[in-house]
Amino acid sequence: MCGIWALFGSDECLSVQCTNAMKIAHRGPDAFRFENVNGFTNCCFGFHRLAIVDQLHGMQPIRVKKFPYLWLVYNGEIYNHHTLKKQFKFTDYHTKVDGEILLHLYERFGIQKMATLLDGVFAFILLDTANRKVFLGRDTYGVRPMFKLLTNNGFLAVSSEAKGLTDITHSMSSPPKITPFLPGHFEVFDLKPTGKVESIQMDRFHYCTQEPSHAVYDTVEMLPSGFVPETVKSNIRSLFENAVRKRLMAHRRIGCLLSGGLDSSLVAAMLVKLAKEEKLKYPIQTFSIGAEDSPDILAARKVASYIGSEHHEVNFTPEEGFKALEEVIFHLETYDITTIRASVGMYLVSKYIHDKTDSVVIFSGEGADELTQGYIYFHKAPTAKAAAEESVRLMKELYLFDVLRADRTTAAHGLELRVPFLDHRFTAYYLSLPEEMRQPKDGVEKHLLRDSFKGLNLIPDEILWRRKEAFSDGMTSVKKSWYNSLQDHMESEVNDYDMEKAPKTFPFLPPRTKEAYFYRQVFEKHYPGKAKWLSHYWMPRWVNATDPSARTLSIYKPDKDQ
Repeated sequence: MCGIWALFGSDECLSVQCTNAMKIAHRGPDAFRFENVNGFTNCCFGFHRLAIVDQLHGMQPIRVKKFPYLWLVYNGEIYNHHTLKKQFKFTDYHTKVDGEILLHLYERFGIQKMATLLDGVFAFILLDTANRKVFLGRDTYGVRPMFKLLTNNGFLAVSSEAKGLTDITHSMSSPPKITPFLPGHFEVFDLKPTGKVESIQMDRFHYCTQEPSHAVYDTVEMLPSGFVPETVKSNIRSLFENAVRKRLMAHRRIGCLLSGGLDSSLVAAMLVKLAKEEKLKYPIQTFSIGAEDSPDILAARKVASYIGSEHHEVNFTPEEGFKALEEVIFHLETYDITTIRASVGMYLVSKYIHDKTDSVVIFSGEGADELTQGYIYFHKAPTAKAAAEESVRLMKELYLFDVLRADRTTAAHGLELRVPFLDHRFTAYYLSLPEEMRQPKDGVEKHLLRDSFKGLNLIPDEILWRRKEAFSDGMTSVKKSWYNSLQDHMESEVNDYDMEKAPKTFPFLPPRTKEAYFYRQVFEKHYPGKAKWLSHYWMPRWVNATDPSARTLSIYKPDKDQ
């Protein structure tokens, strides 16, 4: 996890502009560098480092003797960098940094093939002064964030988070748009002698349903084909184990978020198993957050005891949650209701990890619900085809919702997130399976995933078959959920008169509840006039929902033992 920031063709003195780069300093607490580009006085890079790989030579921009005209800043991890180095016989390596592979791949193959060969999560800014080009790129699901601002006279500013661009000085009469860079895409700009740029190409290099190009060089070779259930389940296990194993790449301590739900429990259990196999010199720490009698705390305790992790429990009270809301919204840069609700717990547990432990690389279960049709509303899908299409839609929008939440809440505290369920090969394989096979079965969502790990004793059976519980709801008491506590709290924060005026006060995506109104108010305080950063609220399909909480749906059934 790092913070990347760059300007090309700045209209204002760089020493004034660079204060904006400090707004993303939380992403890289270990070191900061601000570097001008030779020959282009109005172009520069800013970099905040969280040192995970190659502590000595990992500072950025990365520049190597072999390619003195290339400048690279990137945020992410390239899990197959050793494999690619060996495969293509790249020599003259200058660092042990995984990102150096981008320079060698670009020089040999060009930008498009370079991007398709990267197995990992990344956002990059690559400058080629010899050919006068600037390249931007972002991983398939947008696990690593990147935003851009482009003025009508060709001034380009790029930042890991939008807050690094909101106060950029420019010569336009109206504010230029700040937009998230699209996941799975790369963009090419011509760099003019003035330092200004012109976009000449924007292309997709990978789509979630495609087998990634780098699969042929993967350590798990070609999988048995066909859709015989036992073959499919074996393939799911192999790819999942591979996804966790490759993410062990780190020189800092690894931990894991553990809610006690299926997804985080599978990740934690596999992580503990592989850490022993790889002989890591420390026990894996797991972290859960919740009230003392919350479903999540009790379930996570069972799992941690079963897998033998060093378990930490963070006590959660609704009052602490209310206090954290403004900070959370500031970091998230959104006013989406369910994203904020679910972020509060993750933000507070990340704060605990940063303050009280030495774990820095944090595994998590994000992406599994979207991939494996885990949301309760999938039970109401009219057809298998509709469910499969909805799953792909959710995967494409992860960067606006769940992945955004997971990145910002951990990065706010200088942690690095790893999400094995969003592994390129694992997701492409799962989405290639017959539509009927991926649907809920026998009244149980994610049936195929659960069935794939049945009988392996990786996690307790009661957890393997535990019903879906929204993270934000599972961390509070069954008697009074986080959802209900929020509704009560907002009664004193927002009055009925405000609600009547809401469509006029906020004509774009007007809030329909006091909770939504409060979030929007806080968002507008920090990011005035930026409401269009959110295109729509996250909401369940097929159930006429008026609220995203699973507990408000008629099809919600809590586990009997809770």
